[in-house]
Amino acid sequence: MTKSFILLAALLLIFPTLSAADLPGIKPVGPDGKPLNLDFEDGTLKDWTATGNAFEKQPVKGDTVSKRRSDMKSQHQGQYWIGTYEILADEGKGTLTSVPFKVTHPWASFLVAGGPHPTTKVEIMLKDGASQRAIYRASGEESENLRRAVVNLTPYVGKEIFIRIVDQQTGHWGHINFDDFRFHAQEPKFPQPTVVAANKPAEPGLPADVVKFAGLSPEDAAREMSLPPKFSAKLFAGEPDVKQPIAFAMDDRGRLWVAEGYTYPRRATEGNGKDRILIFEDTEGDGKFDKRTIFMEGLNLVSGLEVGFGGVWVGAAPYLMFIPIKPGEDKPAGEPQILLDGFAYQDTHETLNTFTWGPDGWLYGCHGVFTHSNVGKPGVTDSERVKINAGIWRFHPTRHQFEVFAEGTSNPWGIDFDENGQCLIEACVIPHLFHMIQGGRYQRQAGQHFNPYIYKDITTIADHFHYAGNKGPHAANGRSDAAGGGHAHAGLLVYLGDSWPEKYRGQIFMNNIHGQRINQDSPERKGSGFVGHHARDFINFNDRWSQILNLLSDQNGSVYMIDWYDKNQCHHNDVEGHDRSNGRIFKIVYDDQKWTPVDLQKASDEQLVQYQLHRNDWYVRHARRILQERGSNPKVHASLKSILTEHNSASSRLRALWALHATGGLDEAAIKSALNDANEYIRGWAIQLVTENKNVSQELRGQFAIMARTDPSPVVRLYLASALQRLTVDQRGPILDGLFAHAEDADDHNLPLMYWYAAEPLAGSNPAVAASMLGKAKIPLLREFVTRRMTAAVTSPEPTPPRKTASVK
Repeated sequence: MTKSFILLAALLLIFPTLSAADLPGIKPVGPDGKPLNLDFEDGTLKDWTATGNAFEKQPVKGDTVSKRRSDMKSQHQGQYWIGTYEILADEGKGTLTSVPFKVTHPWASFLVAGGPHPTTKVEIMLKDGASQRAIYRASGEESENLRRAVVNLTPYVGKEIFIRIVDQQTGHWGHINFDDFRFHAQEPKFPQPTVVAANKPAEPGLPADVVKFAGLSPEDAAREMSLPPKFSAKLFAGEPDVKQPIAFAMDDRGRLWVAEGYTYPRRATEGNGKDRILIFEDTEGDGKFDKRTIFMEGLNLVSGLEVGFGGVWVGAAPYLMFIPIKPGEDKPAGEPQILLDGFAYQDTHETLNTFTWGPDGWLYGCHGVFTHSNVGKPGVTDSERVKINAGIWRFHPTRHQFEVFAEGTSNPWGIDFDENGQCLIEACVIPHLFHMIQGGRYQRQAGQHFNPYIYKDITTIADHFHYAGNKGPHAANGRSDAAGGGHAHAGLLVYLGDSWPEKYRGQIFMNNIHGQRINQDSPERKGSGFVGHHARDFINFNDRWSQILNLLSDQNGSVYMIDWYDKNQCHHNDVEGHDRSNGRIFKIVYDDQKWTPVDLQKASDEQLVQYQLHRNDWYVRHARRILQERGSNPKVHASLKSILTEHNSASSRLRALWALHATGGLDEAAIKSALNDANEYIRGWAIQLVTENKNVSQELRGQFAIMARTDPSPVVRLYLASALQRLTVDQRGPILDGLFAHAEDADDHNLPLMYWYAAEPLAGSNPAVAASMLGKAKIPLLREFVTRRMTAAVTSPEPTPPRKTASVK
């Protein structure tokens, strides 16, 4: 019996209520009876052997984590610990192996954090003569906070084990943290949740997912999909005709423009990019392409693509580019024009992506949380740039202005707008569905908002997860079939076509990467926003290699999907880690819907106006953008105003409002008409559109103040709160007074927080003003936040600066 064991027993006798977690534990000893360096407190790797480069310059001293990100700490023991990100970020690979030692106690624990991959792990290895095997494995959970893993070693007391720390992953969370292995005489009960062992079922009782296939041919992949009755999947294109499709768009002829991402996951040196843009066309209407054109080659790290205004808009970090199209030909009319730079690519699967034209005439895109961008016109100073590291951004195609539309979420790679112009996105790791409001701050996977006084952010609208169990997003990987397949998503489509059954209109479709399926969420209106319910999964691809990245509907209401198709489902920076030979495009049709040729560029202005009434939103969107391209036209404006003021359908009036704004015809009379419309979304959108240039007349601000007090719609109040962030701080007071008085908004998903985001700089600028706000607030959360901001103003009197808009002209 060791001295340490005797000491432990004595302490338990003296302090019978003392838990094992309160005790120091017992350090393993070597053959010489001296404690081994399994906590690295001598500042070296003594008693360990390293291979590869991941463990160079280890161990790490002190909490280096909190210095680089405010949302996490290392939580290590003592002074030193292992953290492979801290030296080589996510680029290193290697293994760190301890000397063997004897198991002297029935329980052990150690600290672990970092990546969740099978290749970022800590293994307890049993040394049995010449053989060895892992008896316990644990990985991180996409957090730097070291947490205790507890190991039952009862069957192995008296035998030899060793510790193996593995980092064979690069890219996203491609690192491992470790510290402080110790023995315990009894099972330790730690106050914080302990790590789930990777070699045990993460969620006991959940069956492993069964997937029929892995690695189908393109033709078989289309044939083996499970779809609802009367739906069919057509192989529009497959390898070798398309490979690595990472983004796509549809032009006014219904042709697909597809970006092939060969450079991912590492940006090539300047001039050595391998990405290209292809054009696919179905001239025969049989659901398969018969014409394929290479538009441009030699691009670098492409992740976003859209077509319009005479060219192709390409996101290729660090750039947002515009490539003009030669009139009448499918060729570039010149070299790419760099409109913006500063888009970062620290994490190359979180770059600018999934471009789409918004109803307001701006180009929208997504941006991930672990990529820290500082965006502006090439050559401008830092003060002229806009920072973004998570959220939705937009860029105006003719004014060349860049803005952050909303902040937060994780790694969104899918965005769309519903029939009322509400922005919806999918996310990964954190909950999967968000209603994005201009100026909103949303739950983040990591980091903090740029404004330190946000206090609380807006959460998901989903009332469910697509992963099973209650141990977090990674714990049920491979066991989430019944819940929807898992936590990772890509692509989002709100179906607004006209050939699928009516029950699908307005439904939200997104791909579940680990679940090899298209999830379907059903939005239900609640208060100022929605609740997203889990509807029946729409498609199961029955193929583990399936990786749909985005979805688009066409002129016939059918839906196209691009499939990256790869055995590897996780991001990493190993350029050899992806199969470059694969790629597919599928087309989903209902009841054998026929394809019809179309070319909206040949339509007259009046025809384009009438397309605003079309049941299929493909016509509405493309026609609106073409009218915007053609510029201001009094005849067009007159026709649109007639729809806005006279049409019975609120949806048609809303579309006319958007088209008027996009074409420069939204004058004061049209605004006043819209602000008094019976439909709440039309009133709300009128508020957003008139505040777009951040120059609102005193008369309209007065009307906003009246609406803030008297408008019965929470949607209108939401738009008012959003618009306030585009007014100067001294213009907000009268409108905020009206909003603060709505006690009925206290439980709304969005309103209290959106009121706060608008009020915060006002509350922080003057104690007297803050005190006045405190007295008028009928919502408890607002009273709490105003009080906190008043206290913070004592040490930080400067108000939060307004959100910037970067001009590229």
